[in-house]
Order: sequence, then C-alpha cells, then structure tokens
Amino acid sequence: MLFHVEMTVNLPHDMTPARADELKAQEKDMAQRLQREGVWRHLWRIAGRYANVSIFDVESPAHLHDVLSRLPLFPYMSMEVMALCRHASSVREGDA
Repeated sequence: MLFHVEMTVNLPHDMTPARADELKAQEKDMAQRLQREGVWRHLWRIAGRYANVSIFDVESPAHLHDVLSRLPLFPYMSMEVMALCRHASSVREGDA
C-alpha cells in the first residue's frame, strides 16, 4: 500500500543543540535504511520549512503507523497521511 505523508518537525526551543543533533543523526540513519529497504520510497524536502513530503510503501495502515512511530523525531512531528492508489491513466505499472 502506498501512502503520502507530509511531516513537519517542531523541536522544542529548550532542546539542547547536542540532543537535537543526536536525534537528527538517528533520524537520518533510519530514513536511509528504510529507503534502501524500499519502505520509504520517496523523500522530498519542502523548501523553506523543516518539513518533508514522503511516499511510503507498506503492508497496511498498521505497518505505516509502526514505521512512523519508531522515527526518532516522531514525538516532535505533526503529520498528514493520505492513502494512495494507482490512477487509471498512469503509465507506470510498478506504482500499484
């Protein structure tokens, strides 16, 4: 199942720079691993914001929730999730 997820990060103002850097490094490692595994299919930064638009390819909504809730920055994110399905006019057969 494909899902469009928009994530916005809001780190607390009183978080130490060292803690923020640690969380960001952990987030990057996990995001890259999930991309290599094919779960996090696309990842784009939204210009001018601490936010991204991503496409996830997961088994179910529950699987998506599990993946997202394990992200190191999850406690500091707001997310908008939309389920996707293949458009009848799409020429890309692999996007089912």
